Amino acid sequence: MTQRVVTLAHYYTQPEIQQMADKVGDSLELSLFAREAEADIIVFAGVRFMAETAKILNPNATVILPDAGSTCSLVTQTDVAALKTWRESYPDHVHVSYINSSAEHKALSDWIVTSRNVDDIIAHLYEQGKKVIFSPDRNMGAYLNYQYGYDMPLWSAVCEVHDKFNEAALNEALGAVNGEAYLIAHPESPLPVLKRADYVGSTSGMLNWVKQFSGNPEAVIFVATEDGILYNMGLARPDLDLRQAPIYAGCQCNSCPYMKMNTIEAVKRAQQGIGLKIDYLTPAQMDAARLPIERMLDFSQRYYA
Repeated sequence: MTQRVVTLAHYYTQPEIQQMADKVGDSLELSLFAREAEADIIVFAGVRFMAETAKILNPNATVILPDAGSTCSLVTQTDVAALKTWRESYPDHVHVSYINSSAEHKALSDWIVTSRNVDDIIAHLYEQGKKVIFSPDRNMGAYLNYQYGYDMPLWSAVCEVHDKFNEAALNEALGAVNGEAYLIAHPESPLPVLKRADYVGSTSGMLNWVKQFSGNPEAVIFVATEDGILYNMGLARPDLDLRQAPIYAGCQCNSCPYMKMNTIEAVKRAQQGIGLKIDYLTPAQMDAARLPIERMLDFSQRYYA
């Protein structure tokens, strides 16, 4: 019997990889799709924590990551034993973790959030009178504390791609524009960059902002996130001057090396069943990690319905 293969691709993968996919999206969209996918094999063209999430949500499917090296600095910078100790030092707090985290990390969490729903979920918890600790992304947590006046203790890890954006290079780029300029930024970016942004939001949020842009068509729009999304933005609005925000003078070259490991050859092999199978998680690990993920997905389906 022919096995049904479903291929998922994140916006940060290369255009030719996205064209091979059954679904392209951000972390929230792909998590929801993976949970409901009627697939024997899920090929996840992204990074390992995303493939782990797909396996947790759809345990009966074989989930394959095209390249075993596709990880994330938010994962590699987090020692899970140290995280457990940190969490235990705040016994009266709710532990909210960004989805860019390992399965072991998720299993130590009360809620999982994505960059799209983090504002709403944390606001919901504070409205209930909860105290919150946030991990692993220090930049995202710092922005939430700044923007909303929270006092969340933060874990200290960063996305190595977004953390390269800096205020000095941005000031130089904005100053060189002869006319209107806008900045939209992902909340994994450093706080000085986020303070300058006209819009801060998730990958899908930034894409929607560009789609709906109705300002001066001659304006320059700088985008502070991984360069893969510029492809989707350009397809949606070829009339706009879209540029990746610089990481130093003259450089618009900020790519995630782990996402780019998803080559055409690697994805084709994965579609044939060859790659890193996410079969190393124990049932207990998956059960513990699934609870905060499902809590987030159920909230999102109610809130964004």
